[in-house]
Amino acid sequence: MKFLAPTTAALMLLLMSQALPAESTLGKGSLRVHPTNPRYFTDGTGKAIYLTGSHNWSNFKDVKLPLVFDNDAYLDMLEKHHHNFIRLWTWEQFKYTYGASEATPPPEGSFSHSDLFPWPRLGPGCALDGKPKFQLKQFDQKYFDQLRDRVVAAGKRGFYVSVMLFEGHGALFSQPPWCWQGHPFHVKNNVNGIDGDPDGDGRGLEFYTLRVPAITALQESYVRKVIDTVNDLDNVLYEIANETTTYSTEWQYHMIDFVHNYEKRKPKQHPVGISFIAFRECDPPFTNEMLFRSRAEWLSPYDACFLKLPGDDTCNGYGYDPPPADGSKVIISDTDHIFGIGGDRKWVWKSFTRGLNTAYMDPMGPAFAWEGESKVWDLEDARRAMGYTLRFAERMDLVPMVPRGDLASTKYCLANPAAEYLVYAPEGGEISLNLSATSGMLSVEWFNPVTGKSIAAGSAVGGAQSTFRAPFEGDAVLYLRK
Repeated sequence: MKFLAPTTAALMLLLMSQALPAESTLGKGSLRVHPTNPRYFTDGTGKAIYLTGSHNWSNFKDVKLPLVFDNDAYLDMLEKHHHNFIRLWTWEQFKYTYGASEATPPPEGSFSHSDLFPWPRLGPGCALDGKPKFQLKQFDQKYFDQLRDRVVAAGKRGFYVSVMLFEGHGALFSQPPWCWQGHPFHVKNNVNGIDGDPDGDGRGLEFYTLRVPAITALQESYVRKVIDTVNDLDNVLYEIANETTTYSTEWQYHMIDFVHNYEKRKPKQHPVGISFIAFRECDPPFTNEMLFRSRAEWLSPYDACFLKLPGDDTCNGYGYDPPPADGSKVIISDTDHIFGIGGDRKWVWKSFTRGLNTAYMDPMGPAFAWEGESKVWDLEDARRAMGYTLRFAERMDLVPMVPRGDLASTKYCLANPAAEYLVYAPEGGEISLNLSATSGMLSVEWFNPVTGKSIAAGSAVGGAQSTFRAPFEGDAVLYLRK
């Protein structure tokens, strides 16, 4: 392969492009699946939009009182690291119990959420926590005001927000009795006689099914209220539920259709997503095919690497060797469903070069960290990597670029073979790249994902197999552009 020295003008342009502040990722109009590259969303500008960002359990409701989530500091962190996506959590129980490994719990071993719920606590009578019962046929406007405020504040900073409508993990996996006794749809917690646990097993998983029509009607009313609250905003996506049971599959499909049908009558339409449907040994088995066959525009898959530690090679999948996105759905690969808390810069770059969008379950510091796991993974390294990949996505013409692992010896390659290549080498060293579909000259640039520094490396001649060697140790990114 023949290299040509970079011109002074080319070097100046490269340095200027790195020095210029990035523009807001928000465009003109709400997101929709890109018509020619459905691995990504687009907006009114027609560009392909790659989504990446950190999220935290408390970024809408304070989960572990007396700790209060600092939303401004959270947005500052996202902006500092050049993220553009937030997964906005909700929580359904007013009290739940997990193991003490998460944090130092209150004396009774329970965490209390903030008193912020879609339905007001008006009574008469007291719920199981001693506070007034819920009135499920009215709405508490404070909840929806907080929701809108969070989405608007994020939009002003250039962040897209996935609004979580329901949260099923608490009912499915938290420890009894508060896994269900703390839910507004427990028959002793509302004045409407609504019983979300008709089989009396103490879990209330029927809430995430279509078994009780009265509950479905109340859920639909709540979803309409959420949509009415944020429909006019362009930076909105919807997620039906976080990690409900496999019994919820048909219910989730129903809710996806419900959101689509209701928004058809509204000024704007927004993407709807379905994420990993959790399961226990006693539940029907889950496969990611359940997500792919839904009518959702985007999905967040599950991986068998869940809670595996670095160096564990017993699984690959979305954790350690992500499958390339085929364009059948926009895939937002979320560490929440892959590692729990985990993932590093290599995970980010592997995912990006396989055509996946990325989201990171981020403890946000010691006050929110799960003991042990957050010490294993380099969270700051992952945060930086997400920002670096977004900067490349903004530089590249992402529309014609697709995963082409067959072109690169490392197998991690996004390419438009006529003009542009981005290759990740997890172990660094030498990269063999097939440039036979490219005519003419391409500029060559190396990027160090550890330091965040770029190195201009002259030019390469297209039309043949070429070999490149990273000018530094460790993992490396190679970028070629015609």
